[in-house]
Amino acid sequence: MPMSQQETSVTVELPDGSTLDVPSGTTVEGVAYEIGPGLGDDTVAGTLDGELVAGNERVYDGARVEIVTPSADEYLQVMRHSAAHVLAQAVLRHWPDAKLATGPPTEDGFYYDFGDIDVDEGDFEVLLDEMESIVADDLEIEREEVPLEEARERVAGDPYKEAILEDLAAGERGADDDIEEVSFYTQGEFEDLCAGPHVASTGQVGALDLREIAATNWRGDEDNDRLTRVYGTAFESESDLEDYIERMAEAERRDHRRIGREMDLFSIPDHSPGCVHFHPDGMAIRRELEDYVREKNDELGYEEVWTPELNKTDLWKTSGHYEHFCEEDEMFHWEQASARTDKAEGEGDEYGLKPMNCANHVHLYQRQRRSYRELPKRYCEFGTCYRNERSGELSGMLRVRGFTQDDGHAFVTRDQIQGEVTRTLKVIDGLLEDFGLDVTFKLETQPDDSFGDDALWERAEDDLRSSLESLGEGYEVEAGEGAFYGPKIAADAEDAIGREWTVGTVQLDFVQPERFDLNYVGEDNEEYTPVMIHRALLGTFERFMGVMIEHFAGRFPLWLAPEQVRVLPLNEDVLGYAHRLKNDFGDDGFRVSVADGDDTLQRKIRAAHDENVPYMLIVGPDEAESGTVSVRDRAEREARDVDSDDFRDHLRTERAEKRLDPDFLDE
Repeated sequence: MPMSQQETSVTVELPDGSTLDVPSGTTVEGVAYEIGPGLGDDTVAGTLDGELVAGNERVYDGARVEIVTPSADEYLQVMRHSAAHVLAQAVLRHWPDAKLATGPPTEDGFYYDFGDIDVDEGDFEVLLDEMESIVADDLEIEREEVPLEEARERVAGDPYKEAILEDLAAGERGADDDIEEVSFYTQGEFEDLCAGPHVASTGQVGALDLREIAATNWRGDEDNDRLTRVYGTAFESESDLEDYIERMAEAERRDHRRIGREMDLFSIPDHSPGCVHFHPDGMAIRRELEDYVREKNDELGYEEVWTPELNKTDLWKTSGHYEHFCEEDEMFHWEQASARTDKAEGEGDEYGLKPMNCANHVHLYQRQRRSYRELPKRYCEFGTCYRNERSGELSGMLRVRGFTQDDGHAFVTRDQIQGEVTRTLKVIDGLLEDFGLDVTFKLETQPDDSFGDDALWERAEDDLRSSLESLGEGYEVEAGEGAFYGPKIAADAEDAIGREWTVGTVQLDFVQPERFDLNYVGEDNEEYTPVMIHRALLGTFERFMGVMIEHFAGRFPLWLAPEQVRVLPLNEDVLGYAHRLKNDFGDDGFRVSVADGDDTLQRKIRAAHDENVPYMLIVGPDEAESGTVSVRDRAEREARDVDSDDFRDHLRTERAEKRLDPDFLDE
C-alpha cells in the first residue's frame, strides 16, 4: 500500500470477518454509511472491539466494528443509559443541590449515584412523574466534544465529576493518557459529562420504573463519601416492563434467604459475616450434594484429599494468587509473631487463609518424582476457602466470604488435554441436567491482568475450543473474562425463571506448573512440564445451594429434600404403627419423621405442605390393621389403601433416578 494511503485510511473488521478500508477519522456511523445508507440511517451506537461506543466515535486501524441499531441486543443498554440521564435530570429538578456521580446501565436496568440528597422510595411517584414528563417532551440528546480546560470550568463545584475529569486527564481508570477532549451530553437544561452512547432523544426512552434505593460509597471505597444510589429499569414497551416486574416478584418469592429461614436450612450470623452456618436440614441437602459429587469424581478418576486453610503466604506468592488477591484487598492475611513463634525456626512469618485450593494441590503433586505413566494425576477436595468480599456485596449464600468448592485439579500431558476436558464437560452437562438446568458453555479468554506468555495463552484457548467443538454443541465466547493464570470454560445454567448462574468451570493452566517448576519424566527419559486443569462441577456448595433453593422455590426433588416423608397419625392409638413405618423407611436411608403432636390432621397436612415435604403418609386404625398407608403428595394428590412396601419400592426408584418431582401419584 502506498505511504499516502497508509496515512489517510484505516482498515476495520466487520462482524462477518470481512474488512473495510475507510478514511482516517471515520466514525462508527460513517462505517455504517459505507456499508449502506439504510444501515447508516438506523445507527444508534456501535461497538469497537466489543466496547459499546457512541455513533460518532472514531474508528481505528484493526478495530472490530459492529453497528448497533434499534433491533440489536445492545440497543436496550443504550436506551437504559439514556434513562439514567432522565432520572438525573428529574432529580435535579426537585433536588437542585444534589451532586451527580455516575449513572451507568446494568443488566436489568440502570442506576444513578447522588451526593447531598435526602430521598427515599416514598419519592418514587414524584420522580417517575417527572421522568415521564421528560420523555414526553422528546428532548433532543446532543453530544458535544469539549477541550479539557473548558470541561473543568463546566464541572467546577461538582466534586465527583471533577474527580472523573482529572482521572481522564491523567490517563487513569482505563483512559488514554493523551486525551485532549471529553464529551458532554445535553438534553434540555440538563448536561452531564459522559462517554455515552445515548439514543437520539428522550422520547426514545421506553417504559420506566424505579425499583429501590441503596447506600453506596464513591468508587466503592468505604473511606470515601457515602452516596445514595437510585435503581431503575427501562424497557421498550409497557408489556416488557410488566413481564419484568412479574419476574422480579417471582424472584422475590423464591428468595433463598427467606426460604432458608422458613425451612430452617441455614443462617449467617453477625459474628461470622459472609460465612454460612448449615442447620441440620440444610446439612442434609449439602451431604446429598457431596455424595453426588463424590460419585462423579470417582467416575472421572479423582482421588479425594484434604488440605489446610492456613498457609504461609509464600505459597501464594509463588502461585501468583497473593499479588492478584492482595491488590484488591481480597485475601485474609496477617503477620504472625509472638512468644509462640520463633523467627529463627521459620516462624513469625506472614500467614493467610487460602483463597483457592490449587496451590495446595500443586504441593501434593510435587512431593515426589512423577512419570508420564502416572498422568493424568487427579486430586479433588471439598476445600474451604476465604475471600475478603466487601460487606455491601455480600448476598446470602450467593456472595460469601467463606465457601467450600467441589474443587479438582488434574495434571496432564499436552496430548491428554482435549480428552480430559471433554470428559469433564460431559459430566458437568449431565450433572446439571439432573437438576433440571439447561447449560450454556462459555469460553472465557485472556484477561488484561494475565500471567504468562501470550503464546501459551493462545495454545490454551485453542485446546479449550477443540474440546467444546468435540461436544457438538454451540458455545459463546466471553473475551477477557478468563482467570489470571489461564482461560476457562464456564457452565452457565438457566434456572426455572430464566436467570443464568455460573456453576461448573474448567480452566486450563500453563502458568502455575512453570512457576512451581513442576515436571514429569517422559517416555524418552526427558523432563517435561505438565499442564494443570482446574475444574469444579457445581462450583461452591454455598452458591449452588442458594441457586437450587431459588430454582426449586424450596420444593426440592425427593433425593435432595431435607425431609422426604412425614408420617401423619390420626390419633395416639396408631403411634406405634407410625413409628414402625418411620423405622422401615429409615432403614432404607430415607429421611422420615412422625408428626406425633396434638394438632388436627388438617393442621399436620398444612404444616407438611408449608415445609415442602414431598410425601405424607396418613395412617389411622384401618391402615394399621391392613398394613397400608394413605399417600398424599405436596401437589395435594392422594391415594388410599397403598401397600407400604410398594410405595417404598417406588421411592427407591424415584431417588435413584433423581426425578425432579414426586411422581408416585402421577396419572
